[in-house]
Amino acid sequence: MLAHPVYIASYTRSAVVPVGGAFKALHAHDIGAAVLRALLTKASLPASQVQAVVLGNALGAGGNPARMLALAAGLPHTCAAYTVDTQCCAGLDAVALAASLIASGQADVVVAGGAEAWSRAPMRATRPLHAGEAPVPYERPAFAPHPHDDPDLLQAAARYAASQGHTRAVQDAYAAASHARALQGANVLAAEIVPIQGVAQDAFPRELGARQLARAPTIAHTDADEDDTRRTEHAVSAVAISPKADGAALVLLMSEAACSRLHTRPRAQWLGHQSLGGAPAMPLVLAAEAARSLLQAHHRRWTDLAAIELHDAFAVQGLQWQALLQVEGGDGNLLNRHGGGIARGHPIGASAAVALVRMLAELERTPSGGLGLAAIAGAGGLGSAGLVQQVR
Repeated sequence: MLAHPVYIASYTRSAVVPVGGAFKALHAHDIGAAVLRALLTKASLPASQVQAVVLGNALGAGGNPARMLALAAGLPHTCAAYTVDTQCCAGLDAVALAASLIASGQADVVVAGGAEAWSRAPMRATRPLHAGEAPVPYERPAFAPHPHDDPDLLQAAARYAASQGHTRAVQDAYAAASHARALQGANVLAAEIVPIQGVAQDAFPRELGARQLARAPTIAHTDADEDDTRRTEHAVSAVAISPKADGAALVLLMSEAACSRLHTRPRAQWLGHQSLGGAPAMPLVLAAEAARSLLQAHHRRWTDLAAIELHDAFAVQGLQWQALLQVEGGDGNLLNRHGGGIARGHPIGASAAVALVRMLAELERTPSGGLGLAAIAGAGGLGSAGLVQQVR
């Protein structure tokens, strides 16, 4: 529990755009600066009042993207800047760390969230050991020190699909439904998006009929020692994963004293956060573990929630949550009501913050208000979840 209340005074995000799309020439701080300025405008708050920026970013490869964002957005030079890299969990973990700054009395006004420019991510390589040798390029870093604990994440999703009996057809149907909800809710989603480069809607959602699903290539099978029928039946297709993307999402956190002093009406209260670890070989299940632990810590149940946003990097994650909600009495209709990460895309360090903004927007559309939960799993065996209460 927080020592002092922390409020969310404003929230907004960019559209999520596939890699190589409309944001391909923008750096993370370019996307984030436009979002940050809009965030402050929505709260009628001058930039001079922001004391710190806490930013999730997974692909910046060093430096301090939070500082770049603060300077690009015109915040005062005195503004502190912290960059968080917990991979997929970073955007939500950044908000939790920002809330702790306020709850501990170290700051009164903090901007937090995530920004990722996968299109502009640096090319990575390991330095050679000996003179004359070439650097060794790599696509992703290791997420566990031992290779057997660090499988390809697509392979891990396929293994989970097989273990739970989720066929490719079931996974693809989940993905098609997510895209359909995103398309149907396009006007709702547009209300929370800051137009950048003329893009005012998430670019990836599309109609996925039977023909499109049948033509989607298979990208991961279960283990090679499975029989061919089982490997094919439980394979993961290209539509059942959240694609690489660019985007940013931010929230404005304030103390009770700052809200009063600056005459700012809070939109929600940040109640708490849970970050935990688990088996690195199967990280996708840990979003649910973090969410369950968070609810228990706050003596809440799934039935208390009015909005639930999961960044489902894989369709099997969404299927896991649907089963969980059914067993534990939650309302499955609240899960990603206007599509999830499957339909939007995955700007890694920003994805959890996008889910948080989505959840906040859904809460405000709920007549009775109430509690909202956002959750995500991260490579290396991490889970992160945040709980908020709407303020009316």
